Amino acid sequence: MTDAMPTAMQLRGLTKSFGAKRAVDGLDLAVPSGCLYGLVGPNGAGKTTTLSMATGLLRPDAGTAHVLDRDVWADPVAAKALMGVLPDGVRLFDRLSGRELLTYVGRLRRVPPADIASRSGELLEALGLAGDADTLVADYSAGMTKKIGLACALVHAPRLLVLDEPFEAVDPVSGEGIRAILRRYSRDGGTVVMSSHVMELVESLCDELAVVATGRVLASGPLDAVRGGLTLQQRFLELVGFHAGGEEGLAWLRSSSA
Repeated sequence: MTDAMPTAMQLRGLTKSFGAKRAVDGLDLAVPSGCLYGLVGPNGAGKTTTLSMATGLLRPDAGTAHVLDRDVWADPVAAKALMGVLPDGVRLFDRLSGRELLTYVGRLRRVPPADIASRSGELLEALGLAGDADTLVADYSAGMTKKIGLACALVHAPRLLVLDEPFEAVDPVSGEGIRAILRRYSRDGGTVVMSSHVMELVESLCDELAVVATGRVLASGPLDAVRGGLTLQQRFLELVGFHAGGEEGLAWLRSSSA
């Protein structure tokens, strides 16, 4: 990364409330181009809401989101053309086969037909779906559905990938294949922003990260700087203020020798 490279994603003052609950509270985030960037936080931290606002899926109450200098909400067509998105709870046209779905998405993204065919074949092979290319997506397992969703996010060769829990429900072998794809994508100049609950995954894969809780960024920057000499798990628990409790109230769970 160099100073001449633009920021891949710039979020300023993002705010979103659902009724009385403030899900995201004036969040600021800058993601450098060409890196693997992790977004971690406890359940309800605001990660999915933040990524939804950053990618044009959910309108913020306040704040701005820019992708490679394009304003996501003022110029959504230009911004979304640069992104590949795997949202939480992805909804797919599951009465199509995997190959048909990639063809459909490629056409929506205005990819030339010859490129759609070649890219689809390569993606299906790389993600271990070649043998199920002509199976209906409705018959895919949860892990297979996650992988075909990732293939859809990649087929138009975006400059930025935004992935919400991309390894959820994916088996270890497939997970390693996805890691290899994301590392190569980043090495070739692409940027990945991914949320995850798994600290070990982020620690082994990401160059930079942000820790989010109660809709705010508690720490962000290069992995080693955020860890501060601790494991990411230890630093995460320190930042979010984890306190073990409730054990005494679960006395009824203890096994009885009687």
